[in-house]
Amino acid sequence: MGDSCCNPLSMGSIVKLIENNITPSPYILSLRIGDNIADDTSNGFFMNVNHQIDYACNLITTNKNLSEGYHSIGFSQGGQFLRAIAQRCPNPPMLNLISVGGQHQGVFGFPRCPGDNITVCNYIRDLLRFGAYETFVQNHLVQAEYWHDPHQIEEYRKMSIFLADINQERTFNEIYKTNLLKIRNMILVKFLKDTMVEPRESEWFGFYKENDTSTIIDLRDSDLYKNDLLGLKQMDEQQRLKFIESNTDHLQFTDAWFIDNIIPYLKE
Repeated sequence: MGDSCCNPLSMGSIVKLIENNITPSPYILSLRIGDNIADDTSNGFFMNVNHQIDYACNLITTNKNLSEGYHSIGFSQGGQFLRAIAQRCPNPPMLNLISVGGQHQGVFGFPRCPGDNITVCNYIRDLLRFGAYETFVQNHLVQAEYWHDPHQIEEYRKMSIFLADINQERTFNEIYKTNLLKIRNMILVKFLKDTMVEPRESEWFGFYKENDTSTIIDLRDSDLYKNDLLGLKQMDEQQRLKFIESNTDHLQFTDAWFIDNIIPYLKE
């Protein structure tokens, strides 16, 4: 959100960090959703997430460099979007899925604005306040598509066009579970001082108890886990579900932390 595939200060620096720490230097595709950088940035706010998943799937499946399989890294909302790709677009095979601050149970709050997008973020707040589950808002506002209101659970399950679907909260899709179980490992990074994601436990599949924002239900206590709707329980029992912490704010990490905690999964 608010970033692009090729910003030299963000994704561009991650690409260089990976290239400099893996030998031989790997092929890296930084997904651009749209025809240019401006489109890519705007689409992170206003392009239907399901359309983004289809767009990214096409980029991946038509790229011959990825035909034997690939590791994936998603930052913030990119983490949950890549999980949707694993569930819906299994070929070529995704190997390790690394979610850095991804909101896998969605968010209930929009606390601050990244970068210089203050006007855009104020507009988003107005739309979410107007009605996150209105059809128009769901179809045209990315953040509404993973807005998870614990006080309107039935409305969320009925109207959420993205998150409720990929989390098996509307109807059970066996293919989603089958495809997700094909990956080697799912690596989930939570930022312990996160002021962007509410609640931060969403980064590890935790979320508020229904009608109670003072109580968090952790992944292993959730119906998603107990009923193994996505295969997360099976992956956990097989030690393929990895939980990593960073004692920092959202996406604030050092090169050394990234090298120690993330790079090893890109060498497998």
